[in-house]
Amino acid sequence: MTGSDRRVSASLLVAVVAGVVAFTWPLFLRPESGVSAAQAPILFALVLPLVLAIVLSELAGGRMDVKALAMLGVLAAVGTILRPLSAGTAGFELIFFLMILAGRVFGAGFGFALGAITLFTSALITSGVGPWLPYQMLTAGFVGLFAGWLPKASGRAELLLLAGYGMVSAFTYGWLMDFSFWPFAIGDGTQLSFDPSASPLENLHRFVLFNLATSMGWNLGRALTNAALVFVLGTPLLRLFRRTARKASFVPSGAPLPLAE
Repeated sequence: MTGSDRRVSASLLVAVVAGVVAFTWPLFLRPESGVSAAQAPILFALVLPLVLAIVLSELAGGRMDVKALAMLGVLAAVGTILRPLSAGTAGFELIFFLMILAGRVFGAGFGFALGAITLFTSALITSGVGPWLPYQMLTAGFVGLFAGWLPKASGRAELLLLAGYGMVSAFTYGWLMDFSFWPFAIGDGTQLSFDPSASPLENLHRFVLFNLATSMGWNLGRALTNAALVFVLGTPLLRLFRRTARKASFVPSGAPLPLAE
């Protein structure tokens, strides 16, 4: 593994660790510890440097040239336009399949950057800026990141793999976003409430009941949308992205970049 590869891997590892801490702390910390929803601005300040660090590491290692960076901007702009059109009604989301296909072709770092940037820019347009935004950015980034780590496949097997991942990631996105606000969502004293005195397993059981009662329909709609869009648009978009990747010079670290056409 080259130095640039290690830098990218370290950046992605930091992103994953930050996400684990951001979403699981209610299971292990007490309210009197002082950790609350007010941590969101701190998380927000963490996400953007991570995205920049990943992109700059890719550029410094020769893994992404100016054309590839332009592709990142184009896809983020497309996602920004598509998000207000879908509005998440009944889980109908048009943006996640792009992150999945792009992460698959351009790699985990590109996928993470695309997911986080798309959620940030679309939030500015839809007035969706709030304490939930850094969580959305991290979770959408993970959708693109793990798409880049899927096993090799081709043809119909690849479409099935990506569609299956689209369904799994849709539920995971919904679960993580619900978990980010669940401790503060409802009052104490119900079987669906977060109980700071309960064990992690007890609170997970309460959360599952809460999620089934409130979000299953939205998560299922998002999952079906992802799978359908991958099946309908996956083949031509994968072909387009791979052609672009070849022209954009995604090359191993240290290899010379081709001259601009």
